[in-house]
Amino acid sequence: MNIIKTKLDGVVVVEPKVFGDHRGWFMETYNEQMFKEAGSDITFVQDNQSFSATKGTLRGLHYQMSPKAQTKLVRCTRGSIFDVAVDIRKGSPTYGEWLGIELSAENNKQLLIPEGFAHGFMTLMDDVEVQYKVDELYSPENDRGIIWSDPEIGVEWPIDIKPVLSTKDEKAPLLKDADNNFVFGENV
Repeated sequence: MNIIKTKLDGVVVVEPKVFGDHRGWFMETYNEQMFKEAGSDITFVQDNQSFSATKGTLRGLHYQMSPKAQTKLVRCTRGSIFDVAVDIRKGSPTYGEWLGIELSAENNKQLLIPEGFAHGFMTLMDDVEVQYKVDELYSPENDRGIIWSDPEIGVEWPIDIKPVLSTKDEKAPLLKDADNNFVFGENV
């Protein structure tokens, strides 16, 4: 398993090793010891799975405020997505910056998104399944979002169509107006 640092401190790409033969393949998608050796001491407490029927479905940008903030380990197990992390830690040298990566059932890549980052993804085809682990249970009272099209963030979504959105995501605020109690160096 390769763990690759990115331009956003704490956000890493995980590339599992795939072992194949005439029967098919096997891969380890999470190994606590390897994550600890890479400096990440996470205890996951919940697994989530989503299905999106339509190409261009956009989910995000979501996060939970502290003290119920979540670290996520995201992978796409059917189809492909453009997965995005946005640094929302006030005072961070990369505040408001984003990183996007294609995750697919073919490339097996995963993205680890620590607390203090908003997360979202866009489906790149029909019939997509995404699975992710989180280290904190879902907390509706701490659930927040930022509008996917915030010009200050400027995510370059790969599909130039009107995205399929939930009502909640359509009404999400700009980053500058969003509830956010993350402070660089304090919460995370």
